[in-house]
Amino acid sequence: MSLLVVCDHDRGSLADASLEALTFAHPLARAAGLEMAAVVIGEGAEIAGQGLGAYGAHIVHTASHPLLTDFGPEAWGETVAQLMISTGASALLACGTDRGNEVVAQAAARLDLPFVANCRSVDPTGDQWSMTRVQWGGSLLEDIDLTAEIRLMTVAHHAVEAKVAEAPAAGSLVSFSPELGEETVHTVVADRVVLTKGVTLSTAPVVVGGGRGVGSAEAFAPLEELAAELNGVVGCSRAVTNNGWRPHSDQVGQTGTRIAPDIYIASGISGAIQHWVGAMAAKNILAINTDSEANMVSRAGHAVIGDLHQVIPAITQEIRRRKG
Repeated sequence: MSLLVVCDHDRGSLADASLEALTFAHPLARAAGLEMAAVVIGEGAEIAGQGLGAYGAHIVHTASHPLLTDFGPEAWGETVAQLMISTGASALLACGTDRGNEVVAQAAARLDLPFVANCRSVDPTGDQWSMTRVQWGGSLLEDIDLTAEIRLMTVAHHAVEAKVAEAPAAGSLVSFSPELGEETVHTVVADRVVLTKGVTLSTAPVVVGGGRGVGSAEAFAPLEELAAELNGVVGCSRAVTNNGWRPHSDQVGQTGTRIAPDIYIASGISGAIQHWVGAMAAKNILAINTDSEANMVSRAGHAVIGDLHQVIPAITQEIRRRKG
């Protein structure tokens, strides 16, 4: 009996979200008395599957087929469903990215089983697995019990930090050939367009955010300078994009980008729940605000009560001084 983890990749380059899924799955499998296995699908699977033993995968199934040329939710979902039946796996997990949720949903439909998305915690004790999952973009946590012969779920993106297992496993590569028809490739990635290069808002280790308190589009210049000194990027609140000061691609929040930097410097941001949903995965938050009662200040690990137009340049100046 095993817990199967779907690992996403792009032409052999493993997605960081897959390592989060393996990190979440490892103690879950141990608590449930299951062996943890992984599946990597399509061209580049063998490359992407190497090293997954370090994260606790005893077996890494590499699925290949002439129709598995690139990512396609139907073909991947059918492949996972067939592998579940073939191996007798009793649980399935992926990271709750757009791809992860779609693939598990496809597998659930084919297996006629319930599927719980975006879990933050799972207790496998007893016949009913107790779960807490994210709802409404993170503004609500729902406690549920799942009773099913086979459990299908995803873990909320950024709910855990990817770490190698304390006791690595063999990670043996085992090939798998699903039976696929043309009906499974109605949707498939055919081409890619690079919109941004280098560090992006979702991957940056440092994000300097600005809200309504910044005052204008031109007033974001000091935030840009600070972000440049820290090798980070600038983000903003919804109020800023509504005012036309920054593009929507810079927005952090429930309807924007969810971030998980080492530090988020939130300046002039009140901290509405929609913004907090996008920023709460940050490892550290520094709030800069004149309002000591602002939601972001109360939620932040560190705060400076002051005028951001004075504080931000002072931080930049000190960083430059220390750099020499």
